[in-house]
Amino acid sequence: MKRTTLFSLAVLALAGAISVTVLPLSAQTRAKATNVPVIPHEAVPNFFKNPPGIYTGENMGIATNSKGNVFIYHRANETRLFEYTPAGQFVREIGRNNYGFAFAHSVRVDAQDNIWAVDEGTDMLIKFSPEGRVLMVIGRREDPVNQLLNMPGSGTFHGRNEKYRFGRQTDVAFDQQGNIFVSDGYFDARVVKYDKNGRFIKAVGKRGNGSLEFNTPHSIATDFQGNVYVGDRGNARVQVLDNDLNWKANYDQVGNPWAVCVSGGPGPKNPGKQYLFSSNSWQDSAPAAGAEFTGEVYKMELDGTIVGKFGRAGKASGEFATIHQMDCRDPNVIYTAEINNWRSQKILLKPLTTTSAQEVQ
Repeated sequence: MKRTTLFSLAVLALAGAISVTVLPLSAQTRAKATNVPVIPHEAVPNFFKNPPGIYTGENMGIATNSKGNVFIYHRANETRLFEYTPAGQFVREIGRNNYGFAFAHSVRVDAQDNIWAVDEGTDMLIKFSPEGRVLMVIGRREDPVNQLLNMPGSGTFHGRNEKYRFGRQTDVAFDQQGNIFVSDGYFDARVVKYDKNGRFIKAVGKRGNGSLEFNTPHSIATDFQGNVYVGDRGNARVQVLDNDLNWKANYDQVGNPWAVCVSGGPGPKNPGKQYLFSSNSWQDSAPAAGAEFTGEVYKMELDGTIVGKFGRAGKASGEFATIHQMDCRDPNVIYTAEINNWRSQKILLKPLTTTSAQEVQ
């Protein structure tokens, strides 16, 4: 009995040590930008409506299609993908119990209204048709026998940089030619480009804080010209790359970007003036201290010029607790997927005022 007890304690101690080493970076910093104009905003109350007995857990990903339907990828008792009408009414569930779902991270919709689920627990991207049929898979989950001692998403950084394997990849984006860009991720530190058929083209990046080095590339978006915007969360900056994944610029004034999006897309038509949005999110588990200097979302020109900001950390309507992904197809209508509030919100932006951040603090 004594030997069994000692063994059990040793296992628990080992598990505790492992859990410490695999936690993702959660540190958050105050944004460098000051005197930023405040954009008035309001949340549409009780926008998303689920049938009785249907709930969302941690809302990880959110995206809209060309018809205005909304997709929420979330972690409840299991990973699930829901679709809603433009009025917020529940439509259906997509892909339940498929082999690629284990630990949701983000969802995107391409120009053809195909739905892409990014699952960090299986290291897989799953492309669904608008009807919900699986069209493509990139990546591969670890063999089940190798996962016996691991929860989905656990493990350590490896930086293996393989063409068709990921390391808890985080997000996906598309250019006008249909090329696919993946931010990868927690256990790797790179951006990967594939053609529209899923064939590997190029990968750039390694762990570090120099140009084309990443510390948790957590979110990714593209503009109409094919430039790539990477939320380099651990380095507190957005890195801008050209379409061939050459470095162009760093935007380091807006805190740690948990979520980035570019308005107007995706789509084959020129969307006109586009904006970049970046969330300096109140970090995971919503620590009290972090609420004092996080939670806001920045609106920027594509050259990094800050237009304004909106929101703050909190749990009330119109406040944000860990925005994990945003949709900004319409730059005046922002959808947020929030981890700690177990919710998504529809946010309406109003005309910009001249009130500065310092004046409202």
